[in-house]
Amino acid sequence: MVRNYSVRTDLALEERERFEADNVEVQGVVLEEEYDEERQIRVTRVEIRTENGAKAMGKPVGTYLTFETPDLALPDEDIHQDISKRLGGYVRELIRRNTGRSEKDLSVLVVGLGNRSVTPDALGPYVADHLNVTRHVIKEYGKYAMGRDHVNMVSAVVPGVMGQTGMESTEIVRGIVSETHPDLVIAVDALAARSSRRLNRTVQIADTGIHPGSGVGNHRSGLTEKTLGVPVIGIGVPTVVDAATIVNDTMENFIAALESSDSLKGVGNVLRSYSAGEKYEFVKELIAPHLNGMYVTPKDVDEMIHQISHTLAEALNMVFAGEA
Repeated sequence: MVRNYSVRTDLALEERERFEADNVEVQGVVLEEEYDEERQIRVTRVEIRTENGAKAMGKPVGTYLTFETPDLALPDEDIHQDISKRLGGYVRELIRRNTGRSEKDLSVLVVGLGNRSVTPDALGPYVADHLNVTRHVIKEYGKYAMGRDHVNMVSAVVPGVMGQTGMESTEIVRGIVSETHPDLVIAVDALAARSSRRLNRTVQIADTGIHPGSGVGNHRSGLTEKTLGVPVIGIGVPTVVDAATIVNDTMENFIAALESSDSLKGVGNVLRSYSAGEKYEFVKELIAPHLNGMYVTPKDVDEMIHQISHTLAEALNMVFAGEA
């Protein structure tokens, strides 16, 4: 049943979880988890080490760090600073691993993917808005104009979406890379999740780049080291889930209610015996055809996106200012 269990998600952690639900081990995939109980922060590291593991997971070989906290979109400055500092540390780790250098004196291009006019898809453009870009100053006046010994040349671009430009984001970014020659590209995008509880409270940082639109079935050319010629780190936050996920979550609550009833407990036990994949496919068959392809986001997503974009931008500003 695992083979047929196709779920809309950009999170490597959720791909790994579907195998765990069916008690299937994935060779070549390693999962490590740590939890800060005081701050309710869970960090999960999924490492896909072999091509067989990549094929099973449907994701490239590489490292995927998933940072989860219910406070990600909370408008609290102290919490915001702590989260930014932690995220910056993970970005720094992947930079050093993939460039073989420290983050000091790097030329970095940050790409804000998405559509500014569609709030759940506007995370990338908003992060780019809040970045401390320095390339123009350094090119004009030298790095000492920034008042520090080690300065990164940071530039940013928001390539828009194909419906606005008629071009793939990869085509635009590839042209910029060939002209400006950055050492590293960081791509920021909104993602799709399998679990509604991860919406706007999860950050995935991966050293495999990013594939715009893949989570909602709108496959576009990826921003990867292979397509751009330089290492690419992808940073994303899930902002939408598909309609089947909402119904599936409701079904889980329904099963729990059946199990608590003396007269209907048997029905609940039967439904509980289905694997996660079987239940999800069952739900997809039940929902009305016009709901297929519908994606759902929280009603206060505009406030959440603004807060999260500040948090991510601050994390990157810390890294490239040498503070994280």
